[in-house]
Amino acid sequence: MAVSDNHRTEAPTRRGVHERLGVLPPAGEPVPFDPRRTLPLRIEFIRQLKRRRTQLVALVLLLLPILVAIAFKVGGQQTSGGAALVDIATTGATNFALFTEFAAIGFLLVVIVALFCGDTVASEASWSSLRYLLAVPVPRSRLLRQKLVVSLTLSFGANLLLPLWGYVVGGLFFGWAPARSPLGGSFTTSEAVTRLVIVVGYACVQSLVVAGLAFLLGVMTDAPLGAVGGAVLLVVVSNILDSISALDPYRRYLPTHYQYSWLDALGPTVVWDDMLRGIGLSLVYAAVFLGAAWVRFQRKDITS
Repeated sequence: MAVSDNHRTEAPTRRGVHERLGVLPPAGEPVPFDPRRTLPLRIEFIRQLKRRRTQLVALVLLLLPILVAIAFKVGGQQTSGGAALVDIATTGATNFALFTEFAAIGFLLVVIVALFCGDTVASEASWSSLRYLLAVPVPRSRLLRQKLVVSLTLSFGANLLLPLWGYVVGGLFFGWAPARSPLGGSFTTSEAVTRLVIVVGYACVQSLVVAGLAFLLGVMTDAPLGAVGGAVLLVVVSNILDSISALDPYRRYLPTHYQYSWLDALGPTVVWDDMLRGIGLSLVYAAVFLGAAWVRFQRKDITS
């Protein structure tokens, strides 16, 4: 039985939308792929700054000098009469900043640098987002470079924030008297600032060893804590071996042997010998670790 045209049902359509499609201009040429536009530094900085661990690190760095200053206030002034940094920490802002740097450089700042540099790639793997980043596609070398730039910037920022904030806290608690040297003598304000800049700069260069190893471990594992812990373990083992004088002269090549050579910047004149050796040794270690990280990541089969 034939169905009349009057009773034939038509599929519902939005004719107006279809008609407008016919008058649209032809599509332009596709935008060529530019790997330089993938994973912008601004986006990566925002992602890392929003992470809880970054905010906790900033909170610890801001609270530490305040807690140390309160401890000195509660415990009273030093009465030993010595010239160690702890004995002259309450004599003014600069000495307090130097003491907070001395107290934190052996472990706290090591953990922070290892956290920023060891967690950045390994965390993407643990979240199963690393392969999606590479599928954008972000070139592997660019991904490592962007991650490393952001991680080192945060690490250097932490190394800079602690003594600067310690200087402010020390000034508010103990005044702005001229800095005293643990090796004898005192500095003018300009000399004290110069010496503090040298100390912070040297500490940043020394942190490259930890940053390089943590970054290498971070591209080798999917466990961020493993990368962070491995880098911290290197510093602990190196410090233990460095304390064994029987290892001379081989312990001079340990990555932490010149860790405290910045104390040579606090004398009447700056002695650069050990600091230059420490800078050279740190750059060599960092170059080896970062080079190995690049080679390993280029050949790695990303499954997570």
